[in-house]
Amino acid sequence: MTVEKDQKHSGERPGVDRRAFIGGLGALCAAGAWSPSHRLWASEAPNGCPVPPGFPPGIDVFLQAFQNWTREIAIDQLWTCQPQSPDDVVTLANWARKQGYTLRPRGFMHNWSPIAVTPDTTCADRVVLIDLTTNLRSMAISSLDPPAVTVQGGASMDDLLQFLEDAGFGVTSCPAPGDLSVGGVLAIGGHGTGIPAVGETRSTGQTYGSMSNRVLSITVVSWNDAAARYELKTLDRNDEGIESLLVSLGRTVITEVTLQVESNQNLRCESWMSISASELFAPAGSSGRTFGSFLDDSGRVEAIWYPFTQNPWLKVWTVRATKPFWAREVNDPYNYPFSDNLSDEAVNLLNDILDGAPGLTPTFGSLMWTITNVGLTFDLAWDLWGKSKNLLNYIKPTTLRTNANGYSILTNRSNIQTVLNEFTVKYEQLLDSYASEGLYPINGPVEIRVTGLDRPDEVEAAMPRSAALSALVPREDHPDWDVSIWLDLLTVPGTPSAGAFYSELEAWLFDQFGESPIATMRVEWSKGWAYTDEGPWLSQQLIGNEIPDSLRAGRPRNANWDAAHAGLEAQDPHRIFSNPFLDQLLPPEPPPGVSIKGLERAEQPRTSF
Repeated sequence: MTVEKDQKHSGERPGVDRRAFIGGLGALCAAGAWSPSHRLWASEAPNGCPVPPGFPPGIDVFLQAFQNWTREIAIDQLWTCQPQSPDDVVTLANWARKQGYTLRPRGFMHNWSPIAVTPDTTCADRVVLIDLTTNLRSMAISSLDPPAVTVQGGASMDDLLQFLEDAGFGVTSCPAPGDLSVGGVLAIGGHGTGIPAVGETRSTGQTYGSMSNRVLSITVVSWNDAAARYELKTLDRNDEGIESLLVSLGRTVITEVTLQVESNQNLRCESWMSISASELFAPAGSSGRTFGSFLDDSGRVEAIWYPFTQNPWLKVWTVRATKPFWAREVNDPYNYPFSDNLSDEAVNLLNDILDGAPGLTPTFGSLMWTITNVGLTFDLAWDLWGKSKNLLNYIKPTTLRTNANGYSILTNRSNIQTVLNEFTVKYEQLLDSYASEGLYPINGPVEIRVTGLDRPDEVEAAMPRSAALSALVPREDHPDWDVSIWLDLLTVPGTPSAGAFYSELEAWLFDQFGESPIATMRVEWSKGWAYTDEGPWLSQQLIGNEIPDSLRAGRPRNANWDAAHAGLEAQDPHRIFSNPFLDQLLPPEPPPGVSIKGLERAEQPRTSF
């Protein structure tokens, strides 16, 4: 491998000031979550930002900043509105169709990929963001048998999980951050970590897949061809057409959803930092404290492995009805303050790395390992116990905001150790190879989780349909593949050579697991994927071929990529819920031979995107 030390391998994205990003972390940690509070009303719109014409009366529209998680999509002013009700969203949709505008649902902007808006969007474009988080956030327990909650799409996961806890319910797993909207989580198939421990039986309402597998019914804004207008449409889990809405990639607006939940559980979360990566990720059949052995015992495991360190931070959650003697009871989430607030020493070291001293990356990895080890001790966080929400949510908006690639490897539970061993060996080889040339593209940890799949038989409904675009949708030709290994590699935005590293690793992953006898590869929609040396979401080969093919293989024709693509087009034929990136991923015209209902697909060779 030869990697040139020039700009084409820098991995930088336009518009990101590296020092401003790192230097701003201290202010971010002090102030809490960033919020685009400043508004300019239509009467104050500057030149070059034309006011949306004929905007529906009674719905405020204003200019407001948009900023995604890593600040790589940072737009000073975009037209934004705050509908008061689902009917307002319908009004907006019909206005947008007549005026030639597009609408983008906006949650808490905790996202990496350009699914909401693209980096080059401006206030002069005919785009209006719909902020659902201000008014569309109500929730109520809608059923006790099976237990279910009906919640609007703008509600935060923090609020939903607290509401469930107060009612005696919870979920098996969920994304670690709580500053996510329910609609946003469902749009990308948000997940946590967890499979059944050996001997564990599923309880009513329980699923080991993504949050999307909890959907019992969903209400979206959908085109009614007979009425020639957009309307609210509710589909139950057994209704034709719901396959494309369970993970919709922002190609619709979710106004309300009913989710199955389960009786709340108490969890114990133990941290380990005494197990070497060579032992934890040893070849299958090895004795000792392997990742697979912890899965067998507890089912819920995450490894966080800082670069150029020997021992990962291993977190193991175990269902425990009563508090173990040595555990510390916690009554709130976010119990790792050392990981929520970057120290001045760490900030300065990162600045030095990005200012031309990449060789300090191993020192930074060692520092982060030490901060974690010491922090677990001083925060009494090695052994925690409490209600599920307080152990499952542990990433605050003040944590270090890194880039992350994201992949789902479907395999059989018996192959988990093999896949992890092959991946970690390759990962270390690549790190060492780049380091030998003075390149250190990865300065954040590798994060490894394992979940179950989005199995219809874990849905409390008669004849439930699958989530066609979920990275966890099962392969019918491989019913033995029952788990997903989630891989994320983190690095600070602007780190030189990151694009080249991610691109090379991604190519290896697709070669090794893309369609192997033991596994298959899919991407994690909210993260980075389709890499070139210049960065993510740029490889036309992956966007146009390999990614769609990964959700065609082993899927029935009425519930695969093409059917979902056509189904979303039928819901929104005027493409008011799209953007230039989604127009590449899901082009306006369905693939050849696919009917608009997505029920037919001619068997013919694929053409390049």
